[in-house]
Amino acid sequence: MKENGLVSVRLVLADRGSFHDVVVQLPGVVLGRYERLIDALREDPEVTGAIFVDTRRLVAAYIEPAQN
Repeated sequence: MKENGLVSVRLVLADRGSFHDVVVQLPGVVLGRYERLIDALREDPEVTGAIFVDTRRLVAAYIEPAQN
């Protein structure tokens, strides 16, 4: 986790046979409330109010390893 409490999360999305990814910054305390990352992306008001994730196109979501 970064010093500001944000966690880097990589989202992999499918778009008409192509895949692309984007890294978003999400609050670590929010992610800690959920057992599964997908639940935080779909349900948490703090996350859904900040970003839109088209879960129909979402292929994978994972926390990026911390970089030193």
